[in-house]
Amino acid sequence: MRPSYSDQEVIILENVSKRYLLYPQRMVELKRALLHLPTFLKATRARQPFWALRDLSLTIRRGESVGIIGPNGAGKSTLLRIVSGLAPLTKGRLTVRGRVSPLLELGAGFHPQISGRENAILNAVLLGLSRKEAQEKLPDIVEFSELGGFIGQPMRTYSSGMYVRLGFAVAVHVKPEILLVDEVLAVGDAEFQRKCFAHIEKLRQDKVTIVLVTHDLDNVKRFCERAVLLNQGVIAAEGKPQEVVDEYLASHFEFSAATASRGDF
Repeated sequence: MRPSYSDQEVIILENVSKRYLLYPQRMVELKRALLHLPTFLKATRARQPFWALRDLSLTIRRGESVGIIGPNGAGKSTLLRIVSGLAPLTKGRLTVRGRVSPLLELGAGFHPQISGRENAILNAVLLGLSRKEAQEKLPDIVEFSELGGFIGQPMRTYSSGMYVRLGFAVAVHVKPEILLVDEVLAVGDAEFQRKCFAHIEKLRQDKVTIVLVTHDLDNVKRFCERAVLLNQGVIAAEGKPQEVVDEYLASHFEFSAATASRGDF
């Protein structure tokens, strides 16, 4: 029997698992591969399962700010991709209530051959605005991004920082109810980062639900009411940001000390 959830719970993951099938990475000489082609082709078809998330259950309430932390490969970005709908889950159940505005992979959803202006309107529409609403929001998006005359240039001419500026400006101006932010803000310059986090703070005050994936533990303690520590696809700790960050740092220190004592450099 499924548990009952309150309408205030806007993101509900129940026993969610995500499996990827990976090809074995083997360095084989070309001559050997050609001489043993059937064996080589069979080996490349033998994909190995990798579980990025394992039976993960998590509930996030309306207006809550949650930081997702953990080492590389822990499943943080996979979790956000599943919540945003960009990646299907393998097992389990996902419920999302509200307009989701994702700021995940750098350049995701942008077409390099058309202008920043056209991309801004297109992505705003894809995130749920009407074309008229997107047009009305465009001046605010351009002003926030600080792209000036570059807004009319094809996005293939943009730097990574300019991608982030436009991506964030669109994400926060489409009236989001749920904002998902991955590590992409680390690409922007320091002044724009401060501007972004100031706007995130404003969204918090407006009771927008925010899920932040980051390696910047100070931002987790500053902007989040709750933190979740992922490790190898499972929740290793959950609770107040300071406590979860301390546990993460302690476990990381123990791992580093053990590795150093074995001489594994």
